[in-house]
Amino acid sequence: MKYEASSIKEYISQVPEERQEILQKLSKLIKENLPEGFEEGINYNMIGYYVPHSKYPEGYHCNPKLPLPFINLASQKNSINLYHSGIYAKKELHDWFVSEYPKYSKRKLDMGKSCIRFKKLDDIPYELITELCTKMTVDEWISIYESVVKKK
Repeated sequence: MKYEASSIKEYISQVPEERQEILQKLSKLIKENLPEGFEEGINYNMIGYYVPHSKYPEGYHCNPKLPLPFINLASQKNSINLYHSGIYAKKELHDWFVSEYPKYSKRKLDMGKSCIRFKKLDDIPYELITELCTKMTVDEWISIYESVVKKK
C-alpha cells in the first residue's frame, strides 16, 4: 500500500493500528543500530534510512535528486516489508542473513532480492534485524554501491 506522508510519525499514523507499534519498534531499532552517517526520513513513500546528499552528493542513480537509499520499511497489503539494499548488493551479507534467519524465527523466510516480508507480525526477528543493521557502514555501502549497483 502507498502512503503519502512527510514524516515517519505521519506515515505510521496512516497504517493499520495493529502495525503501528511494530513499525515504531522497527524504526527505533534501525535508527539506534545503524552506524553513524545514515539519516532517517521518508524516502520512496516509505520510512527510509539513507546516505544524505551531504555525504554522497551524486544521490541515487535512478533519481539523483534523491539520497542514496539503504534500508526502507513499508506497510504493504499483507505484510510489513524491510528493504535492505546491502543484502541485494553484497552476496556475503545476503548469505549470512539467510543462514541466520532460522535461528530467530520458526517461519520460512519470505524474501526477494532486497525485500524481507513479515506476514506474521508476532514473529518478527528483532534481534536479527538489530544485528543486520550493524553490518555495514555508510562508507562501505557507498563503496559497494559504486562497484556493484551503479555500474550496471
